[in-house]
Amino acid sequence: MKFFKIVLLFISLQTSAQQGGMWIPSLLNGMNEQEMQALGSKLTAKDIFDVNNSSLKDAIGHFNGGCTSEVISPKGLLLTNHHCGFSQIQSHSSIENDYLKDGFWAMTLAEELPNEGLYVDFIVRIEDVTTKVLNGVNDGMTAQVRQSFVDSNINAVKKAAVVEPWHKIKIKPFFKGNQYFLFVFERFEDIRLVGAPPTSIGKFGSDTDNWVWPRHTGDFSIFRIYANKNNRPSKYSIDNVPYTPKHFLPISLDGVEEGDFTMVFGFPGRTNEYLPAVAIEQLTEKINPSNIAVREAALKVMDAYMKSNDTIRIQYASKQARIANYWKKWIGENKGLKKSKAIAKKREFEAEFTKKIIEKGLEVQYGSLLEEFESAYAEFNNINMLRSRFTEVFIRNNELMKIMFRLTQMEDAAYNQESFNKAKAYMISTLKGIHKNYNAELDRAIFNEIMPLYTDEVNDRIYDKTSFTNLDSALVVLEGSPSQVIQRINEDAAYQYAKPYIMEFYTRIEPEYQSKKSNINAIQKDYMQALMQVMPNERYFPDANGTLRVTYGQVKGYEPRDAVYYKPISYLDGVIEKYEPDDYEFDAPAKLLELYETQDYGQYADSNGKLPVCFLGTNHTTGGNSGSPAIDAHGNLVGLNFDRVWEGTMSDYYYDAEICRNIMVDLRYILFIVDKFAGATHLIEEMTLVHPKNNTVKLIEKN
Repeated sequence: MKFFKIVLLFISLQTSAQQGGMWIPSLLNGMNEQEMQALGSKLTAKDIFDVNNSSLKDAIGHFNGGCTSEVISPKGLLLTNHHCGFSQIQSHSSIENDYLKDGFWAMTLAEELPNEGLYVDFIVRIEDVTTKVLNGVNDGMTAQVRQSFVDSNINAVKKAAVVEPWHKIKIKPFFKGNQYFLFVFERFEDIRLVGAPPTSIGKFGSDTDNWVWPRHTGDFSIFRIYANKNNRPSKYSIDNVPYTPKHFLPISLDGVEEGDFTMVFGFPGRTNEYLPAVAIEQLTEKINPSNIAVREAALKVMDAYMKSNDTIRIQYASKQARIANYWKKWIGENKGLKKSKAIAKKREFEAEFTKKIIEKGLEVQYGSLLEEFESAYAEFNNINMLRSRFTEVFIRNNELMKIMFRLTQMEDAAYNQESFNKAKAYMISTLKGIHKNYNAELDRAIFNEIMPLYTDEVNDRIYDKTSFTNLDSALVVLEGSPSQVIQRINEDAAYQYAKPYIMEFYTRIEPEYQSKKSNINAIQKDYMQALMQVMPNERYFPDANGTLRVTYGQVKGYEPRDAVYYKPISYLDGVIEKYEPDDYEFDAPAKLLELYETQDYGQYADSNGKLPVCFLGTNHTTGGNSGSPAIDAHGNLVGLNFDRVWEGTMSDYYYDAEICRNIMVDLRYILFIVDKFAGATHLIEEMTLVHPKNNTVKLIEKN
């Protein structure tokens, strides 16, 4: 474990400013701080992360465990993406009050809408606990024994941590389990919807524009954090009051131009930057094409139904967006990996790694790693494909099959009354969640399209005979003793059809997958350690794992293909160019068209009188960075991260500064929509608007 002195240093300091990487914010002193300042930042490491004083990190919230958000007022006003708040907006919508179509704006605190189950986490402090977690662990242990030691040590570290009663703790592995950090955080659970633009703004461009540039989407929504009267976390109560944050982000009215420094601060979900070439090859040639085929078939059905029926459009809006998002992402990911020649470059890197191993006399310790990868992935290929196809067909894209999958879990829990009751309660919750927005005819059509991709035995007559396409009849099946319920579900036509496939998944597919994946993970851990020991001067940052990270870069365009250059800023003019009346992707509200015609942009236009909508940056982002603030050189909010360019989605596996770009909504467009479009000027009055490029940071008079 002495090797990990290297990890704490990360890499030797380089003289030129670098981009790419997702850095732990508590470890920015030194190289990262200097690189950011070389790119134009005026911030210190302590400005960004300080345990003892308020800093930027105190304004950054993990939104519902899957997105990022930021506090933008002293009264707990919270900004995130429209697509991050989409399910909450949808849950409050109806035919009578279609907030998806028309938008929603609370004009008073009393009109702000509570959201059961929604929460936001703020990091209090981060500690390196590697030594404590790996205490007693040695290289001679099997993976199972090692993990047992680690789990036991983690429990001990959590128990010994000194925290306030309302704080929570989690410990996460970094560098493939070679390093561990403890995170102390506080969770706010009274989060109320304040404002959201209509989908024609918040999702402008929909599937066609998703993951591509130029983009003209006002992808934002606004919530407010409420706390108890002591300003501490509390579940929803009418007695709660708006939260007073430790820090909130001022908003720059100066905007951005090419070359400006940008920092994205948030909770990226998952990356795998250090996979070997053979893994990327399997991903691009096998897994991604398989997943794309299933989702393409499901989306074809879903889109047709949504276009023909407004009720279905509202019911399936969130589901369609979720399925389409990764479908298109995987397509772009493959394109980017091929365009950047990622596999060939990784093989070149591996050849250099092998050369260094020999030079340093480490053949015995690390010489077989790449061969072990080749063998392990060859054995992994078939089961990886089968498991991937099963999850897409039975869990992610067909809801009747998803219900059947959950029913097998409930049946498995029938060994005693207590476990069965818990499983049954979860099953009822699942059924209610699905049937809140469910159309059996649509689901059946999806079944007929995607099931042939898994089996030749397709029987859609189960939809006529099952009890589970209707909530009331499904709940009747679940009444009675465990034996009665289990007997009834086993008599159900859909369960009889699906159960053999699901049991094969549990008894053969999943165990084999996990066994082979565990072997690969063990090799990957050793490979990560070997890389940092054999090639210490390379740049190493930990893969994203849902923890708070900083990524820095600049506003910059790019060349997606020969003779084409994309400028880094888009404008409202582009919305008008794309505008198609009554088109679900490119329609635009009459009020927005009117504001464009009169050029009524207020203080939000740029120096040329144009209204910016979105801009590009070289920040290294991924899923989970949705809703992350784009922060300027002075610590002010200039953008709201929401996407990546199509060619750059491969940055989860291979970051290339030439083509990897993140896409952000310009805050001036957000303010314009709130102020001029929605008339919610009371929200603007809560915020602090500044002009940092005038060399003075001063409050802008609200008007």
